[in-house]
Parts: sequence; structure tokens; C-alpha cells
Amino acid sequence: MKLDGIPLLSFFTGAGFLDIGFLQNGFHTLWHNENYLPFVKGFETGISSLGYSGSSAKVQNTRSVLEIGPNEILSEAFGGNKPPGLFGIIGGPPCPDFSVGGKNKGETGSNGKLSEVYVNRILEINPTFFLFENVPGLLRTSKHREFLANLLDKLTRRYVVDIKILNALDFGVPQDRERVFIVGFRKTYLRPLLLPPSYKKLVSISGALPRLRSHTMNAFFEMYENWFPWPIHPEFHGAKSRFIWPSEPVEKGGVPERPPCPEPLMVGTYICDEARFSLPNSGEWLSPRSGKIGEVLEGDVSRKSFKRLHRYRYSPTAAYGNNEVHLHPVLPRRLSVREAMLLQSVPNEYRLPEDMTLTDKFKTIGNGVPVKLSAAISGAILSFLEELHK
Repeated sequence: MKLDGIPLLSFFTGAGFLDIGFLQNGFHTLWHNENYLPFVKGFETGISSLGYSGSSAKVQNTRSVLEIGPNEILSEAFGGNKPPGLFGIIGGPPCPDFSVGGKNKGETGSNGKLSEVYVNRILEINPTFFLFENVPGLLRTSKHREFLANLLDKLTRRYVVDIKILNALDFGVPQDRERVFIVGFRKTYLRPLLLPPSYKKLVSISGALPRLRSHTMNAFFEMYENWFPWPIHPEFHGAKSRFIWPSEPVEKGGVPERPPCPEPLMVGTYICDEARFSLPNSGEWLSPRSGKIGEVLEGDVSRKSFKRLHRYRYSPTAAYGNNEVHLHPVLPRRLSVREAMLLQSVPNEYRLPEDMTLTDKFKTIGNGVPVKLSAAISGAILSFLEELHK
């Protein structure tokens, strides 16, 4: 059965990159929450520039998720009517407290607490399915894994869940960017439907999953058995180790040899094409105050800052926060706003407002889920739901 227009509630919306991937697969985002006003304007301008309108291009609530309860959310989303039998929640709580490169405060940090609040809202609103996105440190770091185990313990009382670390590079994004994803489907929704035997088993046992406290990451994965049909792109799967990438910086004046690697995974395919300079936000970049920019060789990404990309290699994970924007491979400047969005696989038509500060633009771009990765996950969720309704 083909499903279309499945309603979604979007938390921590930001610039809406996660939303775009779902919209591209026919989902309908009808409620959004983002409490940083510059991001609100950025989202509404950007999504509207793609041709979306109505509730999909509007942030319905700009208060902190800490301040809004389930009844208010449901009333705003469904106009006081009873929620439909099939709807979902998507979101990625702010993640610096779980990031290896962040403050690492975990659940005690101001952002870390939002992950638990997000899980509580999921349980209170009781959607048919949900998606939770965050940094891999939430799973890979032992001190954070106990917190994650407690969240999963809550969720598995009502939902059949699965967890996976996915790399955007494996889905045609020119960026080595890993994210952890948790999907869940409500047991009461799954039980009446015709399910394969393996799914029926999961419905019956998932509520009894024990808490994982000091277990290894492998044990975490084994617990959930990888039952969800996570997306795989055959052309790019395992790209980081599958292909031989340039590893040495290019000497000044030198021209690097082009490797036999997929062009969609090379940053130069997107940001060394002059035709791209006519796209929205192409002339916006941060001007460096240091003369060091001219000393960095193409492909030298070894330093903490002033990383210059290699035209025939993928980008390191986006480090756009705090104005640490990567250097262009062949031009004497940092990446432009448009180039940063291209490396996040954002559609060409998407634009951020002119009066939004460069710091806010790069921050919201860096926070976003690469659109191609979002589209792959939303496609997998849609296929799974349609399989249930066959």
C-alpha cells in the first residue's frame, strides 16, 4: 500500500535539513519547534524557497521544549482534533554535550538534558513512530552510554526500537559525518498488522530488554539485533575504506592527481565549479583575520583550525560551529555559505535570509543532518510502513 502525506511533528527544527529529506519522500511536516529566533527565520525562508508552503514552511512554536507540554503540542499540531492513527515525531536534540569535540557534560549539560526531555515528549505524545538523531559520542562514550541505555529502557516499554550509526559519506554526501539514529515503532500499532516472524518476535520481547550500563558498544548493537531495514547505498557503501583517497597535502602550485573515486564524494565536484557561484548565498563567507590562511596547503586537515579541503577528497565532519569554517581547496578564503550547504547536500534552490548573521548561518548549517542522509532514512521508514500495510 502506498502511503503519502504522513503527518510529522518536528522538534529542534533548526534550518530544516532533516525535514527536507522527509518532505522529499512525501511526508507532511505540520508542526515545528525551534526556539532560537534567527534559526526560525532561516528555516521559514529556506523551506519557502524550495516551494513548500503552509504548515510545512512555518515554525508553529518558538518556546523551549522545556516549557511546552504534550497537550499544547497536540492542540497546535492537530487543531484540537484527535491525532490520526499514523503520525510520527522527528528530531535531533542539540548535541555538544555528547560530542567528543564538545564540552562532554553529557546529560548534566544544558543541551544534554534536552535529549531526555525529547524522549519524555515522545512518550507523552505517543506517535506511531519516531526518529531520534544525535552524535556518535552518545553511543561510543561509556559515560554517555549509560544515559542512552536509560532512555532506551523508557522507550522500549512502548516502542520496538533499533539503533544505528550511519555515515553521510555512504549516501553520496562529500563529507565524513557520522550520526547515531534511533527509530521506534509503537507496539500497539505493530501488533494488529501482518508482520514477518522476526518482527513479531521483537514486538513480544523488546519490552523486556534489560538496561545496558557498562556494556560495550557491540553489546548495544547485539541487543537490538539490527532488525530495522536501515538504508544502504550500494555505490557508496563503505566508501571511506573502500576507495583509495589522496592522503598527502598538495605542494604550492601543484595539481593533484585525480583518484579513481566517485565524483559525488569529492568536494571539488560541488565547490570548484564556477557555475555554482550564481546560487543563493554564494558570495557570503567569513574573512580571516590571520595571515595563516595563505600558508595552509590544499588537503592539510591535520590542524585543529584552518583545515584546507582537498578537491578530490571528502570533507572532514562539518566544523562550522564557532566560525571554524573549512578553507576552500584552491581559493584564498573560507568556504562560502552556499558551499557549506552544498557539502550538506542541501538543494540548490534553498537560501538563507540576507539579514541573518554569518555566524548564525554557519552554525545552523553545521548543526543540520545532511539532506541526502535524511532522505535515505525517511525512505527506509516509509518503505517499512508500506510493507506493514501490504
